[in-house]
Amino acid sequence: MFAKGQTVIQMLEQLAPKHYALPDDRIGLQLGSLNKEIRSIWVALDVNDEVVEEAIAGKADLIIAHHAIIYRPLKHIQTDTPAGRLYEKLIKHDIAVYIAHTNLDVAIGGVNDMMASALGLTGLSHLEDVHTEKLKKLVVFVPEDHQDKVRNAVFNAGAGSIGQYSHCSFNIAGTGTFLPQEGANPFIGKPGSLESVAEVRLETIVSESVERKVIQAMLKAHPYEEVAYDLYAMDLKGRTFGLGRVGKLFEPCSVADLVTQVKQAFVVPTVRVVGDLQRRVQKIAVLGGSGSRYVQHAIYAGAEVLITGDIDYHTAQDALAAGLTIIDPGHNVEKIMKTNVADYLAKQLSEKKYVTTVTASNINTEVFQFI
Repeated sequence: MFAKGQTVIQMLEQLAPKHYALPDDRIGLQLGSLNKEIRSIWVALDVNDEVVEEAIAGKADLIIAHHAIIYRPLKHIQTDTPAGRLYEKLIKHDIAVYIAHTNLDVAIGGVNDMMASALGLTGLSHLEDVHTEKLKKLVVFVPEDHQDKVRNAVFNAGAGSIGQYSHCSFNIAGTGTFLPQEGANPFIGKPGSLESVAEVRLETIVSESVERKVIQAMLKAHPYEEVAYDLYAMDLKGRTFGLGRVGKLFEPCSVADLVTQVKQAFVVPTVRVVGDLQRRVQKIAVLGGSGSRYVQHAIYAGAEVLITGDIDYHTAQDALAAGLTIIDPGHNVEKIMKTNVADYLAKQLSEKKYVTTVTASNINTEVFQFI
């Protein structure tokens, strides 16, 4: 059985929810339709002509990319322009394009975590906090002999997490009453008869990112035809998500040795370096994409090195004067997301018994040549 387009995106958004994205970021479905079966998915950093030809050859129905193909409102689509020809080719071959950009950067397990993991960084924190989850209190009333089933269902759906603790709940025994009306099909009792049932008031915490999934799981596990439950907004805040990562290497090393690690980890032939190659360093900041405006963030976080792309000349001067080493392996290092996202989706689809295939693009979309 092939997965529907919306099913695939629901899986992706469990990793990178859309509300994690920065304001005005161009994410989501940008071309085509998700209202179809998806036989083959292509995962790419950029969507250019070579990637589209590769996806066509692979009979792809959906491309999931990191960088948008539509950046600003379109005034026209002229098919004799490079962009117009690209859109035309995608439409003719019924290939949808979905973008996960800063939401994938920010996500736990997203691009910045991928980069930090590739370098073996530990004790991670954010370069910049951008989103704090809202929390709600879920209260549901359950017959005593079904409390374990409902409790486990909401926990498995992601409820009950507070900081480093999971499966958190509070349970109070009591008596529930109800009178089924004519036409009802009650799990306990019969229409027209007032019932008193030993029930448990189950309370737990639900974050906004899993709220819908938790409610669906709770309703499915609950035996009652009409479930009595409440969701309360809370002042208590949940997890904080951010751009970039700051962490430590297992042991200090020279900048020159770190450069070698960076080139191997991110599969780049060359890097630009600002600072002393013989300096010993251990606290490292990483940021996928363009990181010029995060130099001060890295300094404030106490990082000795910032690894990011697109550093301009004057920003490099400022970093050098402030004692921050910079390693610039280019914007294209975000290609690390291709294999990681493809593996994540393949695992999710396989667990749900879908036969939809997922392929990481082999096209190198680096626009610069290193001579």
